Amino acid sequence: MKLNIGAIGKNFNIDGNFLAAHPWGSGHINDTYLASYQQGNITVRYIHQRINHRVFKKPVELMHNVSTVINHQKKKLSLVEKSDISSNCLNLIHAQDGKPYYHDVEGNYWRTYYFIENTCSFDIIQSPQQAYEMAKTFGQFQKMLEDLPDHQLKETIPDFHNTPKRFDDFTRVLSRDRHNRAHDCQNEIEFVLKHQNITHTLLKLHKQERIPQRIIHNDTKLNNILFDQNTQKGRCVIDLDTVMPGLTLYDFGDMIRTSTNPMAEDEQDLSKVHAQMDIFEALTRGYLEATDGLLTPIEKSYLVFSGKLLTLELGIRFLTDHLDGDLYFPVSRKAHNLDRCRAQFKLMESIESQEETMNFIVERICQNEQTMIKGSFLQ
Repeated sequence: MKLNIGAIGKNFNIDGNFLAAHPWGSGHINDTYLASYQQGNITVRYIHQRINHRVFKKPVELMHNVSTVINHQKKKLSLVEKSDISSNCLNLIHAQDGKPYYHDVEGNYWRTYYFIENTCSFDIIQSPQQAYEMAKTFGQFQKMLEDLPDHQLKETIPDFHNTPKRFDDFTRVLSRDRHNRAHDCQNEIEFVLKHQNITHTLLKLHKQERIPQRIIHNDTKLNNILFDQNTQKGRCVIDLDTVMPGLTLYDFGDMIRTSTNPMAEDEQDLSKVHAQMDIFEALTRGYLEATDGLLTPIEKSYLVFSGKLLTLELGIRFLTDHLDGDLYFPVSRKAHNLDRCRAQFKLMESIESQEETMNFIVERICQNEQTMIKGSFLQ
């Protein structure tokens, strides 16, 4: 059934007459539409988004988080001289009943943002400079939220980056092997089992109070940054659905995973999959500059490890879904999730083979920025 976006828009505090709307962006979870409204002599654009309540099972709590984070950002940006609040953070339009969302008669939850004009987004890293801007913008986002008490936010997806739980899910699905697929992926199964010992590392450090919990984004891929069309500088972090308490290393690790590999996530020619050191160095520079004074020496010493762990984690999730009959990740071909798994594991091997070089890069940048005590790196 065709959606009537104009009818949806009437439930929000939007002036003017609805003109048109069309699907927008490359996201796969929520349904996003760019809508135009005539307001006097000008056309104003908004983003209408239907929240996927099958993925986000508590959309009211989710919108509490989004609203809380945006309000905190606005408060912090208001203290910065010449800061453009309207383009450096998302701006919610409330529904007619005053809530930050609209709940329609079919049970769907909708939200609306002002469209941030003169911006663009990208799906694939095009240069080290772009990687630098991406990491700097995500780092600034973390820094901005450092004084937001984590108890004010809800957990929108429980155990999202709980790698030990992902491993347990994998072993449970493997033991059943309901679709008789295990025999085709013995190498991948052995790869996961061989790396079980590192799945607990970050959570163990947190439990020992050696690394703190903070508010993080949890989905730090390139297309969750809006870039200025003219300067190509990062302007705004978007997709706040997974913003919740977690470990900063999850965010940087996912940047390594999503940005250093020049190929698609489901690349079948594994000879093309590798971690690019110039991109990694740019990510590290941008992130450490933006988070100066935020990260502890131990957090910095595990930056490279985080990339290895987050790559392993997603590979485990892909393999688990393959064994379980492709229930979570959409597939477009036979063994699609297995291809995705193999690409992740190849990327992880590339990170492992360059781990010493990557740690040297981090240490050198930290020393240059005078942000780390020499010799604090952990093995």
